[in-house]
Amino acid sequence: MGPSAIRYAGLAEKIQKIGYPVEDLGNIQVPVREHLSEKKAPGYASEIKTVCDNLYRIGKQIFSKDDFPLFLGGDHSLAVGTISAVTEDSPSAVIWIDAHGDFNLPQTSPNGNIHGMPVSILLGYGIEELVNVGRPGPKLRYDQIVMIGTRDLDYDERGMLRESGIRIYTMREIDDRGIGAVVKDAISYLSPYPEIHISLDMDVLDPFIAPGVGTPSPGGLSYREAHLLMEIISDTGKVRSMDIVEINPILDHRNDTAEIAVELACSALGQKIL
Repeated sequence: MGPSAIRYAGLAEKIQKIGYPVEDLGNIQVPVREHLSEKKAPGYASEIKTVCDNLYRIGKQIFSKDDFPLFLGGDHSLAVGTISAVTEDSPSAVIWIDAHGDFNLPQTSPNGNIHGMPVSILLGYGIEELVNVGRPGPKLRYDQIVMIGTRDLDYDERGMLRESGIRIYTMREIDDRGIGAVVKDAISYLSPYPEIHISLDMDVLDPFIAPGVGTPSPGGLSYREAHLLMEIISDTGKVRSMDIVEINPILDHRNDTAEIAVELACSALGQKIL
């Protein structure tokens, strides 16, 4: 339902207003979880692999036409497919904007949810069939990704991230330095890479502003912090692709979270105040 909510919020029309043609390729078929047999954790890896393989294939087709893919979710496990596609022919940097680390392994995850594992999978750890989506092996190096807005980590995940070498900008650092300084530092860190993929989980925003997410975490980005984040990244001229994930309209108020997602997408695509 998340992609439908984003479309309903006027994504295509608002992107067209800032000067870009839009082609909506529709939805990839995703099994309804309630219609599947219950599985032991980590569950549904084969179904998620099929979805991510399709995302990989479609993402590569879009890139071959030199177009900009904007992927809508759904949960953050889709990034296994999208980032596999966007890093295939170019060493694209990834800015992972999320309240959570998504760095669990099957043996460390408290609930077995694969949407809490995509970063570790993309770095080559965890469920082998997902590590090998699109092409065999890791899709990212530690110095190819930064995390922004992190604040809600599982116990074992915290230790693994601390030792991983990934540059992580927590909410503490954002509070201390300001979002502008943090984003500029992240962009400088990723400067060796010619392109940027934004992976935006809407739960990075404070749930008071964006309540329609599956795993809300208090103390997130403000409305203006989120826009400034996107605006500064856009100013690099390197943004080549983007994910927007984790919108659950059942939990939302008047589609507010989806509408903010559309606004943030437009900021990432270069919409200016003046």
